[in-house]
Amino acid sequence: MSARIAKLRSWPRLPLAILAAACALSAGAQPAEFDCMIEARQQIEIRSPVEAIIESIHVSRGDFVAKGAVIAMLQSGPERAALELAKSRARAQGEIKVAEARLELSRKKLGRAEGLFEQKFISANARDEARADFELATEELRRVRENQRLAELEAQRSGEVLALRTIRSPFSGVVVEVLLKPGEFGAITFKDPIMKLAEINPLNVEVVLPVGHYGKIRAGQRATVMPETPIGGRFETVVKVIDRVIDAASGTFGVRLELPNPKHAIPAGVRCRVQFGT
Repeated sequence: MSARIAKLRSWPRLPLAILAAACALSAGAQPAEFDCMIEARQQIEIRSPVEAIIESIHVSRGDFVAKGAVIAMLQSGPERAALELAKSRARAQGEIKVAEARLELSRKKLGRAEGLFEQKFISANARDEARADFELATEELRRVRENQRLAELEAQRSGEVLALRTIRSPFSGVVVEVLLKPGEFGAITFKDPIMKLAEINPLNVEVVLPVGHYGKIRAGQRATVMPETPIGGRFETVVKVIDRVIDAASGTFGVRLELPNPKHAIPAGVRCRVQFGT
């Protein structure tokens, strides 16, 4: 926000506007108006989270995108193959069926051995061997099921790795610029961003006020924003942020208002005038 406020403070007409506003208030005239700037709520650069070749770009400059929409794809052949392999291993039931059958067989053998031991037909050693076989089969089934669980986790991990190759929009907004094309190499560490996105609903309205108004403007207070031509019109807004640090050099502080823009009729980057309600 400091860069935006510095931009507002650099406008040549701002001191005259502040002086005119002060004179208007002292004379009991219409509520004072102040210079402001309408800006995107946020503007970010979309980068690749991994080093990969860009396979496709699904949007163009000026397109509106919804949150979560796919905006670009990276080449992901090996990752898709790894995911299918991991899924196949996770779905495999052969080893579990074999271990369950061995466990059931060893259970029956143990039951017969214990009955024969009680009738004195077999030795204690033979009964103990049957019991050991049953315990080994039980542990084998547990080991196989643990491997199955590991295979499911590996499939989940492969899915997450593949998801990194699908780039989605983090919010609903507009494509400001597409910087890379399919076939180019994108990586977050040293390559240029793939594209730029801007969120323009709601918009931020940045205002710089003289320090004499500090304490008179409160969060939640309503205000009217009037964009410059050719946009024009009057739009109701609400104060969202009031700076807690005053710029001593200029004797001003910053205020941010929130301007709803559901139909995207108001572009970001437009200068405006703002009138605060009482």
